[in-house]
Amino acid sequence: MPKELWKGNEAIAEAAIRAGCRAYFGYPITPQNEIPEYMSRRMPEAGGVFVQAESEIAAINMVYGASAAGTLAMTSSSSPGISLKQEGISYLVGAELPAVILNMMRGGPGLGTIQPGQADYFQATRAPGHGDGRMVVLAPAGIQEAVDLMQDSFDLADRYRNPVMMLADGMIGQMMEPIEWKETEPRPPVEKPWAADGRDGDGKTHFVTSLRLQSEKNERFVQSLFEKYAAIERDEVRYEAVGCENADLLIAAFGTTARIALSAARRLEKEGVRAGLFRPITLWPFPSRALRELAGQKSVKAVMTVEMSMGQMVQDVRLALEGMKPVTFYGRTGGMVPEPAHIAEAAKKTLSEVK
Repeated sequence: MPKELWKGNEAIAEAAIRAGCRAYFGYPITPQNEIPEYMSRRMPEAGGVFVQAESEIAAINMVYGASAAGTLAMTSSSSPGISLKQEGISYLVGAELPAVILNMMRGGPGLGTIQPGQADYFQATRAPGHGDGRMVVLAPAGIQEAVDLMQDSFDLADRYRNPVMMLADGMIGQMMEPIEWKETEPRPPVEKPWAADGRDGDGKTHFVTSLRLQSEKNERFVQSLFEKYAAIERDEVRYEAVGCENADLLIAAFGTTARIALSAARRLEKEGVRAGLFRPITLWPFPSRALRELAGQKSVKAVMTVEMSMGQMVQDVRLALEGMKPVTFYGRTGGMVPEPAHIAEAAKKTLSEVK
């Protein structure tokens, strides 16, 4: 199929509709405002529902209600707005409701800046709301991948009855790239016998809640969640490795930063340094085993993590390697974007220190 030039936010919104999303609830915040704007126009055309809620808190609770009724529902926001949605995300986890949440990250903390950032990694992968709970977290590196992963996001949410977050950044939302709308098989309807969509033939009423007042009952439920999470860790890990075989240095990066890091790796190659890129696509579950196997090569002297933050994913890199190889970090934060030349210099410094 011919490629079309799309802006990131609008392409992601269109991809959600094509993936079957029929209920969108959101609230304006830069740099994702084009998503609710696009949804407000396209959702009625697709037979769906668009609501601009009175707040981020209201939006996530509307997602809860629509999902509880069996509808494919989505919301989007940017860093401060996602913070306001945290309680509702925990309720979605506790009620085992599928939903897709998009965070188009910006620089923080607080209101920070409208420039891109990646400092919401901890929020997405460590504590998406209170209590013992997890989200599947997908990190696209470009618009085409974001479009492709949107279908996967809804599929994973339905398959595991769990919220899924797409963690992108302002660059993906605001830039334009040519993309291809790939032919996909019609999405078969997912049976949702748990949905609160009316009474069964026997008159039984479905009731969706995350409230379990008996401690023993709640403990059994949380344990069942972690059995589900173990299945996700086993079956849903995704990553990309470029030039990692026989590399001197592995550069670990996600999202748009990985594209910049790849440019740095190619620059290093011209200087005689073999640098490979390891890019997690699932930030949770983190591809620890794959990274450990690649870093275990005799040629690899160190792993350097590059992020648009003061260092968050680097903790998962260190946990994955368990001290088997040195791990260093290079990052920019507050809305600043790392440059290939600076990453390359940091890489050479890392190698000089471990020799």
